[in-house]
Amino acid sequence: MNLITPGDSLRDKARNLRGNKKKHTLYKKLMGFKSALDATGKAKQFAVVCCVSLCLFAGGIIFSVLIGNLFLLPVLSVAFALLPFLYTANMLSYYEKQTKAELETTLSIISTSYIRSDDILSAVRENIAYIRPPLREVFLSFLGDATAVSSNIKRALLNLREKIDKTIFCEWCDTLIACQDDRVLKDTLQPVVAKLADVRIVNNELQTMLSSVRNEYWMMVALVVGNIPLLYLLNREWFNTLMFHTSGKIVLGICGAVILVTAIFMQKFTKPITYRR
Repeated sequence: MNLITPGDSLRDKARNLRGNKKKHTLYKKLMGFKSALDATGKAKQFAVVCCVSLCLFAGGIIFSVLIGNLFLLPVLSVAFALLPFLYTANMLSYYEKQTKAELETTLSIISTSYIRSDDILSAVRENIAYIRPPLREVFLSFLGDATAVSSNIKRALLNLREKIDKTIFCEWCDTLIACQDDRVLKDTLQPVVAKLADVRIVNNELQTMLSSVRNEYWMMVALVVGNIPLLYLLNREWFNTLMFHTSGKIVLGICGAVILVTAIFMQKFTKPITYRR
């Protein structure tokens, strides 16, 4: 973090963590990644992922030097460094899918019970047996916080709000906090939960379309990379020009950079949609 944000004082670091200061893009990405690992109970893996990424970054540099193509050095070093983060992101996506699948059901049954009883603790307590992981631990923590730590329901709801980084869940918690002062607002809980169903329906409709786009992209990448061994079989002179001459090395460097940049944008534009307030 000191390498990413050099010169930051202790006050700047505190403001970064609170979100009161405009953060460096890479710093923001890493902190978001670290927060996601914290939420899944795998906070210790963050240091491991960073260390493996740095080792692979150095490995990409060494490999580029060994094949004698310095134009591929930035491409391979960055691509290798991203591999641990991509692998961990896939693991986190599985956790996120589980959370989304359970969130709609859990919030719906708790909201129904709360509308009937006007007591959020009773609503959570009577439905805790039907809540499945990973949300079960979150709401058990809420019950313990509201009963054993403090009787301040608003404070317990604020702590619950910080446990899951989902916009609709945060809106649901905000509505519950408002309901502690005005019981009439409890009728707005179900429309908030209905937004989860809307997002799920839209993502299901887009899933086939996005999958076909990703498959077409990786097919094109395979065709570009597959041309290199194909040239070795068809025309050895062209292969030698591409691999060992300066002009060919520049072409490989440009192709590698284009693949890396377009792969990042492809992942960005084909990920499932999320609700934003």
